[in-house]
Amino acid sequence: MGRPATPVVDVDAVDAPAFGLADELEPFASRWHAHRKHQLLYSASGALHLEVEGAQWLLPPQRAAWIPAAMRHRVRATAPVALRTVYLDPGGAAPEAEAPRVFSVSPLAREMILYAMRWGPSHRAADPLARAFFGALGALLGEWFGDARPYYLPSARSPELGRAMRLMLDRIDEPLAAGEVARAAGLSTRTLARRFAAEAQTTWRRFLHDARMLKAMDLLARPGARVTETAFAVGFESLGAFSRAFERFAGESPRDYRRRVGAPEGRGPAGRGRTETHTRPGAPAGAGSLRLYIPPVEN
Repeated sequence: MGRPATPVVDVDAVDAPAFGLADELEPFASRWHAHRKHQLLYSASGALHLEVEGAQWLLPPQRAAWIPAAMRHRVRATAPVALRTVYLDPGGAAPEAEAPRVFSVSPLAREMILYAMRWGPSHRAADPLARAFFGALGALLGEWFGDARPYYLPSARSPELGRAMRLMLDRIDEPLAAGEVARAAGLSTRTLARRFAAEAQTTWRRFLHDARMLKAMDLLARPGARVTETAFAVGFESLGAFSRAFERFAGESPRDYRRRVGAPEGRGPAGRGRTETHTRPGAPAGAGSLRLYIPPVEN
């Protein structure tokens, strides 16, 4: 007998003012969409790619994103991810922020996000413990926002520039020439340069450089990370050139950054022993988890 299908949840139809939602997802790409509630987006394992109008971020397990209610966004992942999301009603304990916030996930933030999965979409709205917990989480978010960093990439407005950016992000470890990027976008090199200037207020070289630096920050924060391997993984052939570029970008050397934010040995970003899906209190043994509804990609 096959395993029963996991029910899909329309998060905008949930009555609870705050709830957590856990899901194990294969590679996916959502269409542009928005939610009625604020969203705290976090992946306990695997990296997410978040995009809003005008900006995009890589979200490894060391970073989370706050997406205000009604803000259009889309999310994708190129590898399996352990999604852990919290939704909070506007006007409640959640801080009011008109713009998205991407911040470093402290040990406390991580544990609270994971524990929020105890109260899924079907939990009692009047549960006093849930109300106290999400109230505390909302209050702490304001403090965590203070650790937000302006590390993001501009996003494209046209499909052509979007294809160029996607190629550069997918092949970040390879040497790329302007002609190759332009051909992938269906543009001339001159038009590619104009599109980057008009839509992203940058050059294709600067976009690729910054993308490499952000990817390096992700890799260096993983347990067992090595600076030399990271340099090669983001397209540098010289360790010295990588170290100089990273220090100019991040304000500290790759080794100093790794020591400051790297995950402790024996506890990687996946946190596999600590990211179990919690069913709602009182649920019968063997009750299935609930799945997030991810809008499909538009053709």
